[in-house]
Amino acid sequence: MNQNDQQAYDRGTSLFSPDGRIYQVEYAREAVNRGAPSLGIRTTEGVVLAAQRRTSSSLMEGDSIEKLHKLDDFLGAASAGHVADARRLIDDARTAAQRNRLRYGEPLGVETLTKTISDEIQETTQYGGTRPFGAALLIAGLDGDGTESRPRLYQTDPSGAPQEWRAVAIGSGRDDIQEFLEANWSDSLTLDAGVELAVRALLIADDELDAHSVTIATITTEGYRDVTESEIEEVIDRYAEDDDDSEDVE
Repeated sequence: MNQNDQQAYDRGTSLFSPDGRIYQVEYAREAVNRGAPSLGIRTTEGVVLAAQRRTSSSLMEGDSIEKLHKLDDFLGAASAGHVADARRLIDDARTAAQRNRLRYGEPLGVETLTKTISDEIQETTQYGGTRPFGAALLIAGLDGDGTESRPRLYQTDPSGAPQEWRAVAIGSGRDDIQEFLEANWSDSLTLDAGVELAVRALLIADDELDAHSVTIATITTEGYRDVTESEIEEVIDRYAEDDDDSEDVE
């Protein structure tokens, strides 16, 4: 395929190239890969969501960068990619969760919510005059009322394809973080161990992270909870001490 032919397929968001690709979807995935990393970890007690907050200036308030979002009492999400696109999807997810509560008097299931948002994402790849969302979400929570249901963790993709994961990362450094999660995740992982694993995974992408540039939330039978900065700092300090001890042994 010559350059002119490829550019012709670039101009359409709903056109397949001869080799079966939609270039605009691939560009949207690249926008996700350039975003600050976010990750989700499923544990025996709930789900851990974590993300790195990047500031473009020392004068910017880091707390104004929202990477983790509460959707409902037992639902949360993490985002990577274009912030504005992610905010739109988060607003739609919250609306869907509240609509289900008002209509049926019960919380919306994690899988159902993920497929609802994925359907919306997929529609942007099907009609002309639109572009794919340049953002990906990790949607996590407990099904039902959160008292007896098992933790669930899903990922959405700019193509509109949902996937369920035990542990997954999105954003920059995704390959290295995912490799670390695959090597260290286990079925018996507790919530506290999941928080520590999340911090260690983010340090894989940036070993100079501090507690203020990391945001973590947990979703358990007690609901959605933001982990405090002091708790994150304790984990980072403990991990640093463990590394120092291992170097002394060597």
